[in-house]
Amino acid sequence: MKLAIVLFNLGAPDAPKAVAPFLINLFSDRGIIDLPQPWRGILAQFIGKKRAKTAQAIYEKMGGSSPLLANTKAQADALHQAITKEFLTPDQEVKVFIAMRYWHPMTAATVAEVKKYAPDKIILLPLYPQFSTTTSGSSLKLWHQEAKQQGLTATTQAICCYPQLPNFIKSLSDLVKPIYQKSRALGPTKLLLSAHGLPKKIIAKGDPYQYQVEQTAQALVTQLALPNLDWTVCYQSRVGPLEWIKPATEHEIIQAGEKKHNIVLCPIAFVSEHSETLVELDIEYKDLAAQHGVPNYFRVPTVAVTPGFIQGLAKLVGDSLESGAVLCSAVQQRLCPEAFCRCAYQEKVRGKR
Repeated sequence: MKLAIVLFNLGAPDAPKAVAPFLINLFSDRGIIDLPQPWRGILAQFIGKKRAKTAQAIYEKMGGSSPLLANTKAQADALHQAITKEFLTPDQEVKVFIAMRYWHPMTAATVAEVKKYAPDKIILLPLYPQFSTTTSGSSLKLWHQEAKQQGLTATTQAICCYPQLPNFIKSLSDLVKPIYQKSRALGPTKLLLSAHGLPKKIIAKGDPYQYQVEQTAQALVTQLALPNLDWTVCYQSRVGPLEWIKPATEHEIIQAGEKKHNIVLCPIAFVSEHSETLVELDIEYKDLAAQHGVPNYFRVPTVAVTPGFIQGLAKLVGDSLESGAVLCSAVQQRLCPEAFCRCAYQEKVRGKR
């Protein structure tokens, strides 16, 4: 049996000239701007070009491009090794592909590569632990559209979400604990569990992202088992005039500064380093903390290629090979309440993709 695993991620500019087209691709997604064409395309062009200079300045701080693709390739290689070692029989082979949503390698090109590989089975694995219609949902929807258009007919299974995956939570805990203990030895400490924000109206339509982020946070705090832990879930990266989910990470940093508390900031929705961690968290929020009197600011790295996290992803793949079912919290233990019904599993049940 030939197995193809497709890792999904956002994508990021690989050169300064790629910033504007990357942003235009981003805002052309109906999951991001819910307008019919041609208005969505016109608005995407306007926003993309308007924000290009600001975004280019961000990427300049990382040498002109994002390390996201290189980091994702490292995860793909590590996952390939783990699956080959732990879960494949001698008559099976596996190849791991990468499909980025808004920059290369784009989904259409990856579908063509997978078709050429001619697998017997395809497992779609978003590198977003928490499901959102704007991330995993958008990537999976586009994959199915492209696969149908290109005639890719292999049996396909999607791993919808894994917000409480034990290996993911344990890997986060192993990264957080020593940094928190170091900070706590220096004084009172606030643990901020930061995730990318979303407009409130998206959550109101049934997107389970915020609920799943909170489940990740609670699982992490339970795993940490630290006495008198002062922690908060917060949301970063707000843009535009819409009201976003709260509390904002910036607000929590300022609050900690007023109390003269140290900050340990852990990204709990990102699994690899990119502009939101290396610039927003490491530079902009660190500067904000200093401006508001935070005594010490520590940032926890992402899980990246930590052995535990990669082993957790490999186990998800192994479980899917064994069960042959859509792996989703709704299937396993009905994690999300009925109100949060806009996920890959529910849309498959309702016959939508």
